[in-house]
Amino acid sequence: MPAPYSYNLRQKVINAIELDGMPKTEASQVFHVSRNTINLWLQRKAQTGDFLPKPNHRPGNNHKITDWHKFKAFAQEHGDKTSAQMAQLWDDDISPRTISRALKKIGFTRKKTYGYQEGDEQQREEFIAQIQHMEPEGLVYLDEAGMNSQDSDYPYGYCQEGQRFDALKSGKRQGRVSYIAAWCHQQLLAPDRFEGCCNRTVFELWLEFILIPTLKPGQTLVLDNATFHKGGRQAELVEAAPCRLLYLRPYSPDLNKIEKCWSWLKARIRHCT
Repeated sequence: MPAPYSYNLRQKVINAIELDGMPKTEASQVFHVSRNTINLWLQRKAQTGDFLPKPNHRPGNNHKITDWHKFKAFAQEHGDKTSAQMAQLWDDDISPRTISRALKKIGFTRKKTYGYQEGDEQQREEFIAQIQHMEPEGLVYLDEAGMNSQDSDYPYGYCQEGQRFDALKSGKRQGRVSYIAAWCHQQLLAPDRFEGCCNRTVFELWLEFILIPTLKPGQTLVLDNATFHKGGRQAELVEAAPCRLLYLRPYSPDLNKIEKCWSWLKARIRHCT
């Protein structure tokens, strides 16, 4: 961007017009400045009392982050904010774009995991302490997940700034496919898929004929508190293995290690559809 006209030239032009009565057209020719520029200078003087040039950049664009330890602590504290909100909270005037570049430089990416307010932190800590004394090979995490026609669509799209990417989807949930598996020491066990939702009958059949034949005596099955995970023949089948059941604390799905496997699988399915 070209440098603004000097303050000395601006003063000469304005004085020639206001003090000497020189017409704007003549001043434009004498000082080699366009009439539009002269009008802008006069406007600025009327508004601000002076004709100093405006900054030729948006506030914050030339400010740089130099204290990276301070910024990393700031980003950790305000990680739930947008880059625009972070720019407003930062000590100096800075642009959201600078915030975005700084986050990328320190290796921060956009992601968020929700927990549950209803969870009991003491119960969670007791559960974590309990499994820490067990061998990883002895813990078998199991769970179910599923997707329907609405879940397979990628939830984002690129479009012109200020506009939304329009797309259509069915208002009916249909074609649900569920999958069930176990996870033990970085290995997926007894994966299976079926149409519809899981229930006690499906879970018991999978437990008896697919999972239990792969288990080793003494292993612990870790699972959530879904109603179909309790009752029926489940305890009898697991004890006969012989293994045991260990239920997660309420509102603690993040303690089930197979959850990350489901997240990865769903992302791959969305990518392929």
